[in-house]
Amino acid sequence: MNENTSQMPIHSGFDAKTTAEDVIKGIDLKGKIAIVTGGYSGIGLETTRVLANAGATVIVPVRTIEKGRETLKGIPNVEMDTMDLMDPASIDAFAKRFLETRRPLHILINNAGIMAPPLRRDARGYESQFSTNHLGHFQLTARLWPALKQANGARVVAVSSRGHRLGGVDFDDPNFEHKEYDKWEAYAQSKTANILFALELDKRGKAYGVRAFSVHPGLIPDTNLGRDLTKEEFGPRPILDEHGQPVSNEQKAEFKTIEQGAATIVWCAVSPQLNSLGGVYCEDVDIAKAVPEDSLDPAGVRPWAINPQLAQRLWELSESLTGVKFSI
Repeated sequence: MNENTSQMPIHSGFDAKTTAEDVIKGIDLKGKIAIVTGGYSGIGLETTRVLANAGATVIVPVRTIEKGRETLKGIPNVEMDTMDLMDPASIDAFAKRFLETRRPLHILINNAGIMAPPLRRDARGYESQFSTNHLGHFQLTARLWPALKQANGARVVAVSSRGHRLGGVDFDDPNFEHKEYDKWEAYAQSKTANILFALELDKRGKAYGVRAFSVHPGLIPDTNLGRDLTKEEFGPRPILDEHGQPVSNEQKAEFKTIEQGAATIVWCAVSPQLNSLGGVYCEDVDIAKAVPEDSLDPAGVRPWAINPQLAQRLWELSESLTGVKFSI
């Protein structure tokens, strides 16, 4: 059951072709601090660039400083630090260093992610997509909570996916310990978790001025998210017809450029249109519609991703699996 009455389009005036630059026109972010995970490649890099050019100071956690330095050169107002979302100690160390600067955190964009790899596990034995896409970001957000609260008006954006429609969270076996690993089921679970996390974080955080959103950025061929896929598999990569022209193998779904893919993320992070809203799943630079479980429409958000009881249950499971008490 969907009890979130905000989960309906607001007719923002933007659409699937809107770019992040279009969204941020006229918005001055001087004095604002943002953190963008995965902010040095693909839509994360474009998000970093657009926020930084609007005046924000953007901190980008990277696994290797050299790679980050190479892709981020020429962008103003960017700081780099090291972090690995599959390593809890690395997340804690990154957050501690940020908190020691005593700065508020106005925007946290949990953008980094992996999609449909072969079965891999982190050092705790947790499945890599659940670990990277959800648990790492849960822990990071928990550790940065004092800085989000200090901002007196912060936004957290969880980058999810339309892939959430392939299935919800398996609370009995989230790490595929007792069932055969299915990479798409695992991806869907992690992306549903992103949506449920934003729903519960918004519910808990709004009294402190912290609002949370989840986002489907679009199908974007020009990123390396699909690096583990074969040519035959569906993913955000160009699929060519017999004439070598890119086509989509999903009806009604259109590919987006990286600039268009970053648009909904940036909109959720900065738009005044969302000032009194939160806990919603957004796509094509608007709030998405809630659709039934058996909907054939690839758009919209499924019931298992916006169920408040499941959101609370995921929060408790995440605290248990990470050992991090996320007290608000």
